[in-house]
Amino acid sequence: MLNPLLLRRALLCLMLVASNLMPATVQARELPEFARLVERNRGAVVNIRAHRFDGPGSEPMRPKLPFNGFGRKMPPGHPDPDNEERERAQGSGFLISPDGYILTNAHVVENADEVVVRMADRSEYRARVVGTDRRTDIALLKVPGAGLPSVSLGDPSDLREGDWVVAIGSPFGFEQSVTAGIVSAKARSLPYENFVPFIQTDVAINPGNSGGPLFNLRGEVVGINSQIFSRTGGFMGLAFSIPIDMAMEVQRQLRDSGRVRRGRIGVVIQELSPELAGSFGLDVPRGALVSAVMDETPAMTAGVEQGDIIIEFDGRPVPTSAELPRLVAATTPGSEVSMGLWRAGRRIELPIAVGELPEDRSAEADLRPEPAPDPAQDRLGLVVVEPSLLQKRQFKIRGGVMIERRRGGSGAEELQYGDVIEALITEGRRQDVGGIDDYRRIIGELVPGATVSLLVRRGSHNSFVGLRAD
Repeated sequence: MLNPLLLRRALLCLMLVASNLMPATVQARELPEFARLVERNRGAVVNIRAHRFDGPGSEPMRPKLPFNGFGRKMPPGHPDPDNEERERAQGSGFLISPDGYILTNAHVVENADEVVVRMADRSEYRARVVGTDRRTDIALLKVPGAGLPSVSLGDPSDLREGDWVVAIGSPFGFEQSVTAGIVSAKARSLPYENFVPFIQTDVAINPGNSGGPLFNLRGEVVGINSQIFSRTGGFMGLAFSIPIDMAMEVQRQLRDSGRVRRGRIGVVIQELSPELAGSFGLDVPRGALVSAVMDETPAMTAGVEQGDIIIEFDGRPVPTSAELPRLVAATTPGSEVSMGLWRAGRRIELPIAVGELPEDRSAEADLRPEPAPDPAQDRLGLVVVEPSLLQKRQFKIRGGVMIERRRGGSGAEELQYGDVIEALITEGRRQDVGGIDDYRRIIGELVPGATVSLLVRRGSHNSFVGLRAD
Protein backbone atom coordinates (compact mmCIF):
# COMPACT_ATOMS: atom_id res chain seq x y z
CA MET A 1 0.00 0.00 0.00
CA LEU A 2 1.36 3.45 -0.99
CA ASN A 3 2.22 5.86 1.76
CA PRO A 4 -0.27 8.80 1.43
CA LEU A 5 2.37 11.26 2.63
CA LEU A 6 4.86 10.15 0.00
CA LEU A 7 2.15 10.27 -2.67
CA ARG A 8 1.24 13.84 -1.78
CA ARG A 9 4.92 14.87 -1.86
CA ALA A 10 5.35 13.27 -5.31
CA LEU A 11 2.29 15.06 -6.68
CA LEU A 12 3.50 18.35 -5.22
CA CYS A 13 6.89 17.94 -6.92
CA LEU A 14 5.21 17.21 -10.25
CA MET A 15 3.04 20.34 -9.93
CA LEU A 16 6.08 22.48 -9.14
CA VAL A 17 7.99 21.13 -12.13
CA ALA A 18 4.99 21.73 -14.41
CA SER A 19 4.50 25.27 -13.15
CA ASN A 20 8.17 26.08 -13.78
CA LEU A 21 8.05 24.70 -17.29
CA MET A 22 4.72 26.18 -18.38
CA PRO A 23 5.68 29.86 -18.66
CA ALA A 24 8.68 29.03 -20.85
CA THR A 25 6.54 26.77 -23.06
CA VAL A 26 3.79 29.34 -23.40
CA GLN A 27 6.34 32.08 -24.05
CA ALA A 28 8.06 30.00 -26.73
CA ARG A 29 4.75 29.44 -28.46
CA GLU A 30 3.94 33.15 -28.41
CA LEU A 31 7.22 34.35 -29.94
CA PRO A 32 6.62 35.51 -33.54
CA GLU A 33 8.18 33.76 -36.51
CA PHE A 34 9.70 36.34 -38.89
CA ALA A 35 11.51 34.19 -41.45
CA ARG A 36 8.53 33.43 -43.69
CA LEU A 37 7.40 37.05 -43.61
CA VAL A 38 10.86 38.16 -44.77
CA GLU A 39 11.12 35.49 -47.48
CA ARG A 40 7.72 36.48 -48.86
CA ASN A 41 8.41 40.23 -48.98
CA ARG A 42 12.11 40.92 -49.41
CA GLY A 43 11.87 40.75 -53.20
CA ALA A 44 9.73 43.89 -53.17
CA VAL A 45 12.19 45.92 -51.05
CA VAL A 46 14.74 47.97 -52.98
CA ASN A 47 17.86 50.00 -52.34
CA ILE A 48 17.84 53.57 -53.68
CA ARG A 49 20.86 55.69 -54.57
CA ALA A 50 20.40 59.31 -55.54
CA HIS A 51 23.15 61.09 -57.49
CA ARG A 52 23.93 64.67 -58.31
CA PHE A 53 25.75 65.45 -61.51
CA ASP A 54 28.76 67.73 -61.76
CA GLY A 55 27.11 70.60 -63.60
CA PRO A 56 28.56 73.71 -65.20
CA GLY A 57 30.27 75.85 -62.62
CA SER A 58 30.52 73.04 -60.09
CA GLU A 59 33.78 72.11 -58.46
CA PRO A 60 35.80 69.51 -60.36
CA MET A 61 36.40 66.20 -58.65
CA ARG A 62 39.20 66.28 -56.14
CA PRO A 63 41.52 63.56 -54.92
CA LYS A 64 40.41 61.80 -51.74
CA LEU A 65 43.04 62.12 -49.07
CA PRO A 66 44.19 60.08 -47.31
CA PHE A 67 43.80 57.32 -49.89
CA ASN A 68 42.75 54.01 -48.36
CA GLY A 69 42.60 51.62 -51.26
CA PHE A 70 40.29 51.40 -54.24
CA GLY A 71 36.62 51.32 -53.32
CA ARG A 72 37.20 50.72 -49.59
CA LYS A 73 35.70 52.75 -46.77
CA MET A 74 37.88 54.81 -44.48
CA PRO A 75 38.46 53.26 -41.04
CA PRO A 76 36.68 54.71 -38.01
CA GLY A 77 38.09 58.06 -37.01
CA HIS A 78 39.02 59.03 -40.58
CA PRO A 79 36.00 60.82 -42.08
CA ASP A 80 35.73 60.88 -45.84
CA PRO A 81 33.54 63.79 -47.04
CA ASP A 82 32.90 62.18 -50.43
CA ASN A 83 31.76 58.91 -48.90
CA GLU A 84 29.67 60.87 -46.40
CA GLU A 85 27.90 62.69 -49.22
CA ARG A 86 27.07 59.44 -50.96
CA GLU A 87 25.69 57.93 -47.77
CA ARG A 88 23.31 60.86 -47.41
CA ALA A 89 21.98 59.97 -50.87
CA GLN A 90 21.16 56.37 -49.97
CA GLY A 91 17.87 54.97 -48.77
CA SER A 92 15.31 52.23 -49.16
CA GLY A 93 11.95 51.81 -50.86
CA PHE A 94 9.40 49.20 -51.84
CA LEU A 95 7.29 48.27 -54.85
CA ILE A 96 3.57 48.93 -54.40
CA SER A 97 2.54 47.57 -57.82
CA PRO A 98 3.85 44.98 -60.32
CA ASP A 99 4.29 47.69 -63.00
CA GLY A 100 7.12 49.41 -61.14
CA TYR A 101 5.74 52.11 -58.83
CA ILE A 102 7.91 52.56 -55.74
CA LEU A 103 7.35 54.46 -52.49
CA THR A 104 10.21 56.01 -50.54
CA ASN A 105 10.98 59.18 -48.56
CA ALA A 106 11.19 62.54 -50.30
CA HIS A 107 14.42 63.36 -48.50
CA VAL A 108 16.08 60.31 -50.09
CA VAL A 109 15.67 61.63 -53.65
CA GLU A 110 15.54 65.37 -52.98
CA ASN A 111 17.55 67.45 -55.47
CA ALA A 112 18.76 64.31 -57.25
CA ASP A 113 19.64 64.42 -60.93
CA GLU A 114 19.60 60.64 -61.19
CA VAL A 115 17.94 57.97 -59.03
CA VAL A 116 19.16 54.38 -59.30
CA VAL A 117 17.03 51.56 -57.89
CA ARG A 118 18.71 48.28 -57.05
CA MET A 119 16.37 45.29 -56.79
CA ALA A 120 16.72 42.34 -54.45
CA ASP A 121 18.07 40.25 -57.37
CA ARG A 122 20.80 42.94 -57.87
CA SER A 123 19.37 44.22 -61.13
CA GLU A 124 19.40 48.01 -61.43
CA TYR A 125 17.09 50.57 -63.02
CA ARG A 126 17.13 54.29 -63.46
CA ALA A 127 13.97 55.53 -61.81
CA ARG A 128 11.75 58.43 -62.79
CA VAL A 129 10.64 60.66 -59.92
CA VAL A 130 6.89 60.93 -60.46
CA GLY A 131 6.53 63.43 -57.63
CA THR A 132 7.55 64.33 -54.10
CA ASP A 133 5.74 65.81 -51.14
CA ARG A 134 8.03 67.36 -48.57
CA ARG A 135 5.28 67.99 -46.02
CA THR A 136 4.74 64.26 -45.52
CA ASP A 137 8.22 63.22 -46.76
CA ILE A 138 6.76 60.92 -49.43
CA ALA A 139 8.17 60.32 -52.91
CA LEU A 140 6.77 58.20 -55.73
CA LEU A 141 9.20 56.64 -58.21
CA LYS A 142 8.65 54.62 -61.38
CA VAL A 143 10.90 51.99 -62.92
CA PRO A 144 10.18 50.06 -66.12
CA GLY A 145 8.88 46.55 -65.76
CA ALA A 146 5.90 44.23 -65.45
CA GLY A 147 5.17 41.38 -63.08
CA LEU A 148 7.55 42.77 -60.47
CA PRO A 149 7.19 41.57 -56.86
CA SER A 150 5.11 43.99 -54.80
CA VAL A 151 3.94 44.26 -51.21
CA SER A 152 0.50 43.84 -49.66
CA LEU A 153 -0.88 46.79 -47.72
CA GLY A 154 -2.35 46.69 -44.23
CA ASP A 155 -4.44 49.00 -42.07
CA PRO A 156 -2.38 51.04 -39.57
CA SER A 157 -5.50 51.64 -37.47
CA ASP A 158 -5.48 47.92 -36.58
CA LEU A 159 -2.09 48.28 -34.87
CA ARG A 160 -1.97 48.20 -31.10
CA GLU A 161 0.77 49.42 -28.78
CA GLY A 162 2.87 46.34 -28.12
CA ASP A 163 2.25 44.65 -31.49
CA TRP A 164 5.30 43.20 -33.22
CA VAL A 165 6.50 44.91 -36.41
CA VAL A 166 9.36 44.24 -38.84
CA ALA A 167 11.49 46.59 -40.98
CA ILE A 168 13.48 45.67 -44.08
CA GLY A 169 15.92 48.17 -45.57
CA SER A 170 19.53 49.20 -46.24
CA PRO A 171 21.00 50.73 -43.07
CA PHE A 172 24.40 52.25 -43.92
CA GLY A 173 24.11 50.56 -47.32
CA PHE A 174 23.77 47.01 -45.95
CA GLU A 175 20.96 45.90 -48.25
CA GLN A 176 18.09 43.60 -47.24
CA SER A 177 18.74 44.02 -43.51
CA VAL A 178 15.90 42.89 -41.24
CA THR A 179 15.10 44.33 -37.81
CA ALA A 180 12.11 43.80 -35.52
CA GLY A 181 10.47 45.42 -32.52
CA ILE A 182 7.14 46.55 -31.18
CA VAL A 183 4.79 49.48 -31.68
CA SER A 184 5.58 52.00 -28.95
CA ALA A 185 2.85 54.55 -29.70
CA LYS A 186 0.39 55.61 -32.40
CA ALA A 187 -0.48 58.99 -33.88
CA ARG A 188 2.66 60.48 -32.41
CA SER A 189 3.21 64.19 -33.09
CA LEU A 190 6.72 65.47 -33.71
CA PRO A 191 7.96 69.07 -33.56
CA TYR A 192 7.52 70.88 -36.90
CA GLU A 193 5.68 67.86 -38.36
CA ASN A 194 2.05 68.95 -38.53
CA PHE A 195 0.62 66.58 -41.10
CA VAL A 196 1.77 63.07 -40.13
CA PRO A 197 0.45 60.97 -37.21
CA PHE A 198 3.62 58.89 -36.87
CA ILE A 199 3.78 55.28 -35.75
CA GLN A 200 6.46 55.12 -33.05
CA THR A 201 8.39 51.85 -32.72
CA ASP A 202 11.54 50.52 -31.10
CA VAL A 203 12.61 48.79 -34.34
CA ALA A 204 16.30 49.41 -35.03
CA ILE A 205 16.33 52.06 -37.79
CA ASN A 206 19.49 53.79 -39.02
CA PRO A 207 20.57 56.01 -41.94
CA GLY A 208 19.76 54.08 -45.12
CA ASN A 209 16.52 52.62 -43.71
CA SER A 210 14.69 55.78 -44.77
CA GLY A 211 11.84 54.98 -47.13
CA GLY A 212 11.76 51.28 -46.34
CA PRO A 213 8.63 49.34 -45.33
CA LEU A 214 7.33 48.54 -41.86
CA PHE A 215 5.42 45.23 -41.80
CA ASN A 216 2.89 43.78 -39.40
CA LEU A 217 3.00 40.07 -38.59
CA ARG A 218 0.63 39.31 -41.47
CA GLY A 219 3.32 40.53 -43.86
CA GLU A 220 1.41 43.69 -44.76
CA VAL A 221 3.04 47.10 -45.00
CA VAL A 222 1.63 49.43 -42.34
CA GLY A 223 4.18 52.25 -42.54
CA ILE A 224 7.18 53.86 -44.22
CA ASN A 225 10.24 54.24 -41.99
CA SER A 226 11.07 57.93 -41.97
CA GLN A 227 12.83 59.34 -38.91
CA ILE A 228 14.68 58.51 -35.72
CA PHE A 229 15.20 60.50 -32.56
CA SER A 230 18.87 60.38 -31.61
CA ARG A 231 21.44 62.37 -29.70
CA THR A 232 24.29 60.47 -31.38
CA GLY A 233 23.14 60.08 -35.00
CA GLY A 234 22.56 56.35 -34.47
CA PHE A 235 19.59 54.34 -33.27
CA MET A 236 18.46 55.00 -29.68
CA GLY A 237 15.17 53.10 -29.57
CA LEU A 238 12.91 55.80 -31.02
CA ALA A 239 11.88 55.28 -34.65
CA PHE A 240 8.98 56.90 -36.49
CA SER A 241 7.06 55.62 -39.52
CA ILE A 242 4.50 57.29 -41.80
CA PRO A 243 1.19 55.37 -41.83
CA ILE A 244 0.74 53.61 -45.16
CA ASP A 245 -2.84 54.83 -45.67
CA MET A 246 -1.62 58.42 -45.63
CA ALA A 247 1.26 57.54 -47.95
CA MET A 248 -1.07 55.88 -50.45
CA GLU A 249 -3.33 58.94 -50.59
CA VAL A 250 -0.29 61.15 -51.21
CA GLN A 251 1.01 58.87 -53.96
CA ARG A 252 -2.43 58.80 -55.60
CA GLN A 253 -2.41 62.58 -55.90
CA LEU A 254 1.21 62.62 -57.05
CA ARG A 255 0.39 60.07 -59.74
CA ASP A 256 -2.73 61.94 -60.87
CA SER A 257 -1.48 65.52 -60.84
CA GLY A 258 2.13 65.62 -59.67
CA ARG A 259 1.23 67.51 -56.48
CA VAL A 260 -0.80 67.21 -53.29
CA ARG A 261 -3.76 69.47 -52.48
CA ARG A 262 -4.49 70.20 -48.82
CA GLY A 263 -7.18 72.05 -46.97
CA ARG A 264 -6.60 75.26 -44.99
CA ILE A 265 -8.78 77.39 -42.70
CA GLY A 266 -6.30 80.08 -41.59
CA VAL A 267 -5.93 79.96 -37.80
CA VAL A 268 -2.96 79.95 -35.47
CA ILE A 269 -3.51 77.42 -32.70
CA GLN A 270 -1.87 76.30 -29.49
CA GLU A 271 -2.11 73.43 -27.04
CA LEU A 272 -4.39 73.68 -24.03
CA SER A 273 -2.81 73.26 -20.60
CA PRO A 274 -4.98 72.26 -17.60
CA GLU A 275 -4.83 75.88 -16.40
CA LEU A 276 -5.94 77.27 -19.78
CA ALA A 277 -8.70 74.68 -20.06
CA GLY A 278 -10.03 75.59 -16.62
CA SER A 279 -10.00 79.29 -17.41
CA PHE A 280 -12.13 78.66 -20.52
CA GLY A 281 -14.59 76.50 -18.60
CA LEU A 282 -13.49 73.09 -19.92
CA ASP A 283 -13.33 70.24 -17.44
CA VAL A 284 -10.32 68.60 -19.20
CA PRO A 285 -7.80 69.94 -21.74
CA ARG A 286 -9.06 69.09 -25.23
CA GLY A 287 -9.27 70.75 -28.60
CA ALA A 288 -7.15 73.42 -30.28
CA LEU A 289 -7.09 76.92 -28.81
CA VAL A 290 -7.23 79.65 -31.49
CA SER A 291 -4.62 82.25 -30.64
CA ALA A 292 -5.02 84.21 -33.90
CA VAL A 293 -7.24 84.33 -36.98
CA MET A 294 -5.49 85.26 -40.23
CA ASP A 295 -6.88 87.96 -42.46
CA GLU A 296 -8.83 87.06 -45.59
CA THR A 297 -9.04 83.37 -44.74
CA PRO A 298 -11.93 80.88 -44.49
CA ALA A 299 -11.79 81.10 -40.69
CA MET A 300 -12.26 84.87 -40.71
CA THR A 301 -15.09 84.59 -43.23
CA ALA A 302 -16.81 81.92 -41.14
CA GLY A 303 -16.62 84.01 -37.97
CA VAL A 304 -14.00 82.15 -35.96
CA GLU A 305 -12.74 84.34 -33.11
CA GLN A 306 -9.57 84.54 -31.09
CA GLY A 307 -10.08 82.47 -27.94
CA ASP A 308 -12.35 79.90 -29.58
CA ILE A 309 -11.49 76.28 -28.90
CA ILE A 310 -12.01 73.94 -31.86
CA ILE A 311 -13.17 70.65 -30.37
CA GLU A 312 -14.64 69.03 -33.48
CA PHE A 313 -13.98 69.28 -37.22
CA ASP A 314 -16.20 67.74 -39.88
CA GLY A 315 -17.77 65.37 -37.35
CA ARG A 316 -14.42 64.16 -35.97
CA PRO A 317 -13.20 65.01 -32.47
CA VAL A 318 -10.09 67.15 -32.00
CA PRO A 319 -8.45 65.70 -28.86
CA THR A 320 -5.26 67.81 -29.14
CA SER A 321 -4.11 70.80 -31.14
CA ALA A 322 -1.78 68.56 -33.15
CA GLU A 323 -4.75 66.69 -34.57
CA LEU A 324 -6.42 69.72 -36.17
CA PRO A 325 -3.85 70.40 -38.96
CA ARG A 326 -4.09 66.76 -40.06
CA LEU A 327 -7.88 66.83 -40.20
CA VAL A 328 -7.96 70.12 -42.08
CA ALA A 329 -5.19 69.12 -44.50
CA ALA A 330 -6.99 65.88 -45.34
CA THR A 331 -10.17 67.77 -46.28
CA THR A 332 -10.70 68.50 -49.97
CA PRO A 333 -10.29 72.23 -50.70
CA GLY A 334 -13.65 73.79 -51.50
CA SER A 335 -15.58 71.50 -49.17
CA GLU A 336 -18.02 73.02 -46.67
CA VAL A 337 -17.85 71.36 -43.27
CA SER A 338 -19.08 72.00 -39.75
CA MET A 339 -16.83 72.88 -36.83
CA GLY A 340 -17.65 72.35 -33.17
CA LEU A 341 -16.37 75.32 -31.11
CA TRP A 342 -16.21 76.01 -27.38
CA ARG A 343 -16.97 79.70 -26.93
CA ALA A 344 -17.92 81.61 -23.78
CA GLY A 345 -18.51 78.45 -21.79
CA ARG A 346 -20.75 76.66 -24.29
CA ARG A 347 -20.53 74.63 -27.47
CA ILE A 348 -21.57 76.16 -30.81
CA GLU A 349 -21.59 74.86 -34.40
CA LEU A 350 -20.05 76.91 -37.19
CA PRO A 351 -20.04 76.07 -40.94
CA ILE A 352 -16.83 76.82 -42.83
CA ALA A 353 -15.72 76.55 -46.48
CA VAL A 354 -12.25 74.99 -46.49
CA GLY A 355 -9.61 76.77 -48.56
CA GLU A 356 -6.43 75.40 -50.10
CA LEU A 357 -3.01 75.40 -48.47
CA PRO A 358 -0.47 77.22 -50.66
CA GLU A 359 1.90 74.89 -52.44
CA ASP A 360 5.33 74.17 -51.07
CA ARG A 361 7.34 74.74 -54.23
CA SER A 362 10.08 72.43 -53.05
CA ALA A 363 7.50 69.67 -52.60
CA GLU A 364 6.09 69.77 -56.13
CA ALA A 365 6.83 67.15 -58.71
CA ASP A 366 10.08 67.91 -60.40
CA LEU A 367 8.95 69.68 -63.56
CA ARG A 368 12.28 71.24 -64.41
CA PRO A 369 13.40 70.76 -68.00
CA GLU A 370 16.10 68.20 -68.58
CA PRO A 371 19.51 69.83 -68.13
CA ALA A 372 21.39 70.39 -71.33
CA PRO A 373 24.17 67.84 -71.63
CA ASP A 374 27.67 69.03 -70.95
CA PRO A 375 29.38 68.81 -74.33
CA ALA A 376 32.61 67.92 -72.60
CA GLN A 377 31.09 64.78 -71.10
CA ASP A 378 31.22 61.54 -73.03
CA ARG A 379 28.59 58.79 -73.17
CA LEU A 380 29.80 57.41 -69.84
CA GLY A 381 29.36 60.81 -68.20
CA LEU A 382 33.11 61.34 -67.87
CA VAL A 383 35.43 64.19 -68.76
CA VAL A 384 38.84 62.76 -69.61
CA VAL A 385 42.14 64.29 -70.67
CA GLU A 386 45.53 63.09 -71.85
CA PRO A 387 47.98 62.86 -68.92
CA SER A 388 50.74 65.41 -69.16
CA LEU A 389 54.35 64.36 -69.61
CA LEU A 390 55.00 65.28 -65.98
CA GLN A 391 52.08 63.12 -64.82
CA LYS A 392 53.22 60.23 -66.98
CA ARG A 393 56.71 60.37 -65.43
CA GLN A 394 55.42 60.95 -61.90
CA PHE A 395 52.83 58.14 -61.96
CA LYS A 396 54.69 55.91 -64.43
CA ILE A 397 51.82 56.00 -66.94
CA ARG A 398 52.47 54.50 -70.35
CA GLY A 399 49.03 55.07 -71.86
CA GLY A 400 45.40 55.66 -71.00
CA VAL A 401 43.35 58.74 -70.22
CA MET A 402 42.93 60.57 -66.91
CA ILE A 403 39.55 61.40 -65.37
CA GLU A 404 39.09 65.11 -64.73
CA ARG A 405 35.39 65.09 -63.83
CA ARG A 406 32.48 62.64 -63.63
CA ARG A 407 28.74 63.12 -63.94
CA GLY A 408 27.69 60.56 -61.34
CA GLY A 409 25.31 57.63 -61.62
CA SER A 410 25.51 53.94 -60.95
CA GLY A 411 29.12 52.84 -60.55
CA ALA A 412 30.58 56.28 -61.21
CA GLU A 413 30.79 57.05 -57.49
CA GLU A 414 33.78 54.68 -57.38
CA LEU A 415 35.73 56.97 -59.73
CA GLN A 416 37.64 60.06 -58.71
CA TYR A 417 39.81 62.82 -60.06
CA GLY A 418 43.18 61.51 -61.26
CA ASP A 419 42.10 57.92 -61.98
CA VAL A 420 43.61 56.58 -65.22
CA ILE A 421 41.48 54.44 -67.58
CA GLU A 422 43.80 51.85 -69.11
CA ALA A 423 41.30 49.63 -70.94
CA LEU A 424 37.58 49.09 -71.63
CA ILE A 425 35.85 45.72 -71.72
CA THR A 426 32.60 45.26 -73.66
CA GLU A 427 30.89 41.95 -74.43
CA GLY A 428 33.90 40.12 -73.04
CA ARG A 429 36.36 41.88 -75.38
CA ARG A 430 39.16 43.99 -73.93
CA GLN A 431 40.37 47.10 -75.78
CA ASP A 432 43.42 48.89 -74.45
CA VAL A 433 43.38 52.69 -74.32
CA GLY A 434 46.60 54.10 -75.66
CA GLY A 435 45.39 57.69 -75.62
CA ILE A 436 42.45 60.03 -76.07
CA ASP A 437 41.81 58.94 -79.69
CA ASP A 438 41.54 55.26 -78.71
CA TYR A 439 39.18 56.15 -75.89
CA ARG A 440 36.89 58.25 -78.09
CA ARG A 441 36.78 55.57 -80.78
CA ILE A 442 35.79 52.85 -78.30
CA ILE A 443 33.18 55.07 -76.64
CA GLY A 444 31.72 56.00 -80.03
CA GLU A 445 31.15 52.33 -80.89
CA LEU A 446 29.12 51.61 -77.75
CA VAL A 447 25.45 50.73 -78.21
CA PRO A 448 23.10 52.90 -76.08
CA GLY A 449 22.41 51.12 -72.81
CA ALA A 450 25.43 48.82 -73.18
CA THR A 451 27.38 47.93 -70.07
CA VAL A 452 31.11 48.52 -70.07
CA SER A 453 33.86 47.76 -67.57
CA LEU A 454 36.71 50.21 -67.11
CA LEU A 455 40.13 48.99 -66.01
CA VAL A 456 41.14 51.85 -63.77
CA ARG A 457 44.49 52.55 -62.19
CA ARG A 458 44.78 54.61 -59.04
CA GLY A 459 48.33 54.96 -57.76
CA SER A 460 49.71 51.41 -57.79
CA HIS A 461 46.26 49.78 -57.56
CA ASN A 462 44.05 48.51 -60.39
CA SER A 463 40.34 47.80 -60.25
CA PHE A 464 37.37 47.30 -62.58
CA VAL A 465 34.42 49.72 -62.52
CA GLY A 466 31.17 48.94 -64.33
CA LEU A 467 29.22 51.71 -66.09
CA ARG A 468 26.31 51.93 -68.52
CA ALA A 469 26.45 53.97 -71.72
CA ASP A 470 23.73 56.56 -72.35
